[in-house]
Amino acid sequence: MNKSTLALTACVESLSKAKVLCIGDIMLDRFVYGDVERISPEAPIPVFNIKSDKLMLGGAGNVASNLSGLGAKTRFITVVGNDPAGHDIKKLITEIPNTTAILIHEKERRTSIKTRYIAGGQQMMRTDDETVAPIRNETKQKIIKLVTSGLNNCNALVIADYAKGVLTPEITKQLIRLAKKAKIPIIVDPQGADYKPYKGADIITPNRKELSLATGMPANTDKQINTAARKLISENNIKSILATRSGDGMTLISANSFDTFNAEAQEVFDVSGAGDTVVATIGASLSAGIDLKQAVKLANISAGIVVAKTGTAVSYANDIIEAIENREPPSKTVKILNARSALNRTKVWRTQKLTIGFTNGCFDLLHPGHIATINAAKAACDKLIVGLNNDASIRRLKGKQRPIQSDKVRAQILTSLKNVDAVVIFSEDTPMRIIESLKPDVFIKGADYKINKIPEAKTVQAYGGKIILAELIEGHSTTATISKLE
Repeated sequence: MNKSTLALTACVESLSKAKVLCIGDIMLDRFVYGDVERISPEAPIPVFNIKSDKLMLGGAGNVASNLSGLGAKTRFITVVGNDPAGHDIKKLITEIPNTTAILIHEKERRTSIKTRYIAGGQQMMRTDDETVAPIRNETKQKIIKLVTSGLNNCNALVIADYAKGVLTPEITKQLIRLAKKAKIPIIVDPQGADYKPYKGADIITPNRKELSLATGMPANTDKQINTAARKLISENNIKSILATRSGDGMTLISANSFDTFNAEAQEVFDVSGAGDTVVATIGASLSAGIDLKQAVKLANISAGIVVAKTGTAVSYANDIIEAIENREPPSKTVKILNARSALNRTKVWRTQKLTIGFTNGCFDLLHPGHIATINAAKAACDKLIVGLNNDASIRRLKGKQRPIQSDKVRAQILTSLKNVDAVVIFSEDTPMRIIESLKPDVFIKGADYKINKIPEAKTVQAYGGKIILAELIEGHSTTATISKLE
């Protein structure tokens, strides 16, 4: 592991020290999944057949979720209506670890709900139901009082502005004054064309469209982004601008520097909430005392992780460490996954209507028999995940002299095979826990097993999975190979 990787990994591990105060507009994101198979006879529009739906925190709520995923302790302040959506938000936010959430209710306000209809992995339509209006003076006073006391126990302020009315210009200016007085970094996810309320912030994170809107200037090329960002820095006394550039990565512009970070995403399925992940990662990093450029590197990696997931997703500290340790050329996809990342990957594949297959084993000294099993497994599915026993579980199963090769080496060899789409290392004697989590459509074992003797069979059959016994090639085994070498 090189010094750069070690340094970034150490930064991720230090995020658990972060204490962040986050304030902004919260939304309830509703994702409705279904099928479109015909056109309505009433009008030339598709008929959406609803199959399932899911509620998630959006807006500043997703920022709070990402802060928690990174390990930060968060104090979160927002405003909701006294309505069903507000109650749903209260329930969801109480489930976020390490987060103290303060929800201020306004009776006349409708909590923002954004409903996305998704079929075949594609968003068909979005509907918005919300109140967009400045909060009441009474609410403003409550917020200022809460922020004043909250800053005493926080090391960074994140302002997540979605222009729904919580962060009025007056409140935003006052929040920045309070944070500057407390000498803590101020990170802003901006909104709109007027950046005067953000005057004095340490770092602001507009995308190219927002940067262009705020300056009235183009923001496509490096030169244009540099010119526009420096205008904002000069006019608003902002220390740094982090311009997010979608597939082109992100660029950090400060008074005397211009640094571009190439996009880390291997696969892009949904960019919803990627900006939330960026501002959360920057906020947690600066709170933990991490250098700004290192913070941007982590934010870039985090953004690459969430765009490979569906919905308003979260980047977890473990995901970032995994991505750092398994960095590959842009043309390749990270294949060695932890259990959580594997679950997220399968969710994405399922939205694409791909069949998930799973096989497992020790795969110590890979031989033709292993290859034949893997090829047979891949033939039965679109995406194949291989469960791999870790070193400790192999020692329990096969004795102290095994394995011959470490789990990391075995995993790397497996991922080099074109028919292997992902490898998950497990520590138990069987992959039961992984199977229960992933619920693969097809479970493949060698034909030397009988279905009623497979420990995982009942679990697979219980959720409707299919079990396939792959034909073996005689005369090949790791044990036999080892005995020849002795």
